[in-house]
Amino acid sequence: MPETNQIYFTDPKSKAVFAADGPRPQFLIDSPKFKALVVGLEAGGQIPVHPGETAMYHFLEGEGLMTVDEEIFAIKPGVTVVVPGGAKRGINAKTRIIFLGSKGEA
Repeated sequence: MPETNQIYFTDPKSKAVFAADGPRPQFLIDSPKFKALVVGLEAGGQIPVHPGETAMYHFLEGEGLMTVDEEIFAIKPGVTVVVPGGAKRGINAKTRIIFLGSKGEA
C-alpha cells in the first residue's frame, strides 16, 4: 500500500525532510479537500508570512516563533496552533523544527 494511503503513523518525525533551501513538506494525505503533512525546518530557516486556508500546526520537535496576523507565539514540542482561513502565518526556527500540519475546508 502506498504511504499516502496509510492511516496509522507510528513515527511521523522520521518522515521529515530537511533542506538548506527551505522546507520540503512530506504528505501523509493529499486530497483535494484535505491535506496532512510532516515538515522539517532547519535552524535559522523560515516559512515567510503568507495568507492561507484554515490550518493546524502541531510541533513535535524544536523551538521557534510563529506569527499569526499581528501575534507572535513561542513554539516548542507539544504546542498546537490553529489558524483561521485568510489569516497570515509564518514560522521562524530557532532550532531544527519538525511539525505536523493539516489544512482543508473549514
